[in-house]
Amino acid sequence: MKTEPVRVTETVAVIIVAAGSGTRLGRNVPKAAVPVAGRSMLARAVEGAVAALPSARVVVVLPAEHQDLWEECAGWDGVVAVAGGAHRAASVAAGLRAAGEADVVLVHDAARCLTPPSVFESVRRALAAGARAVIPAVAVVDTIKTARPGPDPAIAAEAVGTTPARSGLRAVQTPQGFRRAALVDAHARAGAWPADRLESITDDARLMEELGEDVYLVPGDERALKITTELDLLLAEALLAAEGSSA
Repeated sequence: MKTEPVRVTETVAVIIVAAGSGTRLGRNVPKAAVPVAGRSMLARAVEGAVAALPSARVVVVLPAEHQDLWEECAGWDGVVAVAGGAHRAASVAAGLRAAGEADVVLVHDAARCLTPPSVFESVRRALAAGARAVIPAVAVVDTIKTARPGPDPAIAAEAVGTTPARSGLRAVQTPQGFRRAALVDAHARAGAWPADRLESITDDARLMEELGEDVYLVPGDERALKITTELDLLLAEALLAAEGSSA
């Protein structure tokens, strides 16, 4: 699909999705409320976005029922908070409605709260160069196997299906960047999909792919890890401690 070069000076909105659950971290709070070295993931994600793109409009999508996160957001100047939906696509759509008339939109996961400014900048520059959809990614270092039902369930429930070539695999991160008009159109068209199809959309790049858009890849960063497990949390706090000791 033909690209359309845009100006670096165009307006930017950052939508930070914080509406997921925190069950895998063993806490009875949304994941975004879990502290990382004394500050919530959400606070760190917002601070990172503002530091990377000081002039951007920041929209935070929150779980409607978690009052503590709403109160935390109320103390931040210029940050707009909206309630999320039943699944990720609905939450991003809510964020888009609050993003105003920004020219480009970056959709970011609160759980990737240590994403360095360089990743935001790489995404923004790719949009400025003409991409309508762009995502940061890192090379996959593990050997990946697909799974199929095991031929003998008495041995194990699953067996190896295929082994994709590792050289062509990438682990994607956020923020994922889009021309706002293209993303709004994609969400509008996806609104007619059945619920199970919408629920399977785990990121907006997948939505754009399914609608035939070219999605470009720019270098991500290992620090932009997604904090999902206790081990991820320990690693994130170790990274912060290392940065503090070297400052």
